Amino acid sequence: MKFSIAIPNSSLADEQTQRNKTKKISQIARACAIFQIHTIFIYEENKLYRTDCWFMIKIFRYIDTPQFLRKKLFSKEDELKYAGITMPLKIPSHNTINKLQNIEPGNIKDGIIFNYHHKKFIDIGIGILKYFGKKPIGNRIQIQFKSNYPNLEYKEIDPKDIKEYWGYNIKTKKNLLEFLYSWKGDIILTSKKGNIATIQQLQKYKEKNEELLIVFGTINKGLHEILGNKIYNIPNSKILNFFPKQKTETVRLEEAIGGVLSILNIFN
Repeated sequence: MKFSIAIPNSSLADEQTQRNKTKKISQIARACAIFQIHTIFIYEENKLYRTDCWFMIKIFRYIDTPQFLRKKLFSKEDELKYAGITMPLKIPSHNTINKLQNIEPGNIKDGIIFNYHHKKFIDIGIGILKYFGKKPIGNRIQIQFKSNYPNLEYKEIDPKDIKEYWGYNIKTKKNLLEFLYSWKGDIILTSKKGNIATIQQLQKYKEKNEELLIVFGTINKGLHEILGNKIYNIPNSKILNFFPKQKTETVRLEEAIGGVLSILNIFN
């Protein structure tokens, strides 16, 4: 079963400093990596938080990028001022093969295409390879090796064809309701006003084996407040409460994501 999540552009509203915002995004990114989230959708809950939305996109993408590619793909920007406090994902795409001599057939590496003397090359962090494909300069690509060093041969592959977890995608959605109506699989709308999540209900998602979208509200505004009465008309959706006996007044977004995904992971 594949998971994706949807979070609001106001997800950082309870954080006052850029450092704390960066830390919160890092915590969410780690949870998403642990439970192999396919896509993080950021939907517009409030126009006032569009700047926060772009900030989240920047930090999420930075964290998902292998360390050896970060300096090449990200310039020194104010948004990345506290990037050093983010926690490493240590997922397969961030593999630690540190020498070309250690490459084995089947190994996959990320690389970035660059130009040198009017020819294209790929920088994979531990070496430079000639590039014969059609992707433009500056693109991040994935290659799979077909032979050992020193006669290295490789093929370019689509991330969709990689069996290991290769990180999450980031996408934005302007209108949450329209997005939910267009979703092809099942949807879980998380809410303390929902029905308590049961083993029987969650088991059904495993049996269907479809991509499951889990939607979260904000600490100040739940999905009932965001969607109104239309929340009851969304196709293939269930409104579920995963924290029925919570003793805190609220559950923070990063806590909700980690908690909900931990429970769903049991049935995956």
